[in-house]
Amino acid sequence: MSRPAVHPVEPPPFIDGRNDVAPPRRVRMKDVEGMPGTFTGLALRLCQVIFTVISLTVMATTSDFPSVTAFRYLVAAVGLQSLWSLSLAIIDVYALCVKRSLRNPVLIFMYAIGDGITSTLTFAAACSCAGITVLISNDLNRCDINHCKKFMSATAMAFISWFAISPSFFLNFWSLAAQ
Repeated sequence: MSRPAVHPVEPPPFIDGRNDVAPPRRVRMKDVEGMPGTFTGLALRLCQVIFTVISLTVMATTSDFPSVTAFRYLVAAVGLQSLWSLSLAIIDVYALCVKRSLRNPVLIFMYAIGDGITSTLTFAAACSCAGITVLISNDLNRCDINHCKKFMSATAMAFISWFAISPSFFLNFWSLAAQ
């Protein structure tokens, strides 16, 4: 069983005119890679944009995606995520160019909320599309008249995009809690 060690600590200096020593400044946490305004954060945003745009274009090039509600929902969700990620990537590029830190709690809160909403929408849309593609290909055996391979690849790109947005959400949420 371990015993706690007690070490004497000097009291902080008085600041009432007797002493000109200022109190120590608060130490802020360094920027964690993947947070807004870092190169890794920008790379995550660009991955999100690339995979959502691929998913969106693959789904939009099929002629029969509007016939299934889940596919329309996927197009709407990845369209929203691509706009969100592109706008945040532009903000990250600006912050990196002017060497500004994006450690404002309100800004990080907005990033975390937006990432949480878009990641939930994208994940739900990808899961519903995965279920529909399994139904079409395995249960109904109607892949020959549908665009199953395109649907599957668009769904896979949506899942990869969700894997890229999840670290952004958790890092922003963690840094918000750490402040």
